[in-house]
Amino acid sequence: MEQVGSITVLGSTGSVGTQAIRAALNLGLAVRALTAGRNVEQMERQARTVNPELVVMHDRVAAKNLRIRLSDTKTRVAYGREAVREAVLMSDAAVCAVSGIAALPGVLFAAQSGRRVALANKEAMVCAGSLIKAAAKESGAMIIPVDSEHSAIFQCLEGNIDRGEIVKLILTASGGPFFGKTKAELEKVTAAEALCHPNWKMGPKISVDSATMMNKGLEIIEAMRLYDLPRSKISVVIHPESVIHSLVEYCDGALLAMLSQPDMRLPIQYALTYPARRPTQILPLDLASCGLLSFSRPDEVNFPCLAIASRVSEEGELHCTAMNAANEAAVGAFLSYRIGFNDIPEIIDAVLNKIEYPGGDPGLEAVLETDNAARMLAERIIRQRGR
Repeated sequence: MEQVGSITVLGSTGSVGTQAIRAALNLGLAVRALTAGRNVEQMERQARTVNPELVVMHDRVAAKNLRIRLSDTKTRVAYGREAVREAVLMSDAAVCAVSGIAALPGVLFAAQSGRRVALANKEAMVCAGSLIKAAAKESGAMIIPVDSEHSAIFQCLEGNIDRGEIVKLILTASGGPFFGKTKAELEKVTAAEALCHPNWKMGPKISVDSATMMNKGLEIIEAMRLYDLPRSKISVVIHPESVIHSLVEYCDGALLAMLSQPDMRLPIQYALTYPARRPTQILPLDLASCGLLSFSRPDEVNFPCLAIASRVSEEGELHCTAMNAANEAAVGAFLSYRIGFNDIPEIIDAVLNKIEYPGGDPGLEAVLETDNAARMLAERIIRQRGR
């Protein structure tokens, strides 16, 4: 496999995107293009740091503002989906770090391009995994996961040729900031508390997903898509220390695990250097001082999002799309203090019980139609419940 010499970062101003730039600088890679939503100030700082040929903003107003700010540089500023496609084609690899279903167009462009895809987004694969994998197969693109759990599984599967030898994939979960709390206690938690993850520095949406355990539910579905395995071969274990990032159990009883410090720079860099490994600035894990490692079964009673995702995982991509859209809408409402924490799974369930799915071929248009319908339905339910 050819080594990566240049990258495009989709969603560069977020947590993973920012760390992807740091990884690229550490590796000496050229950052040819960056894309983001509306964070003009952060994008300007990044552009002046890495001097990309192109930066793309989500809308015209943000692009116009950024164009003025970068008028003294050689960086070209654009906006819109076609500009995102151009950004992908400029580099050897695309780091897909956009949050939520908004990442889908960029991930599809990357899969269609034949380039290496460092995938840090779950939702695109959850909602349209069949489309993305078909595009990658046709173009020759290689999808390498960046999520710490799926990067761990990817590494534990290296050398495994016969997938029939796999008994199960074991995804580890920290339990989030509310591990051990009851439903009654969760009724009182705030958005600010949900954002305080004990081990990882992440964006707002994924932090709340970690707190509700929906993040692990999405990872179950992503694992099914990435590794072509049924739900029955994927399990979850709570591991609060976040030292073991996931495991693979084989038919001979062997368990292969990947251990490291909880630092996203490691899986990001590995996705860019694979199959080689390069030095990082991350301190190695000191087993003698990392303390005891603990494990327990997930609590699906007080954290029902995991059970919802597990159920929906076997019902098809449009059902997963509706669940994801309802979750994104509910998380947004929770972060803006419009609903409570326990309302999130109830809103998702309500949407899944009421939504009508489009007929015909479940292609991209059907995914987008379902996403829009689920969001509108979720918003109506949120307004009815609003505080």
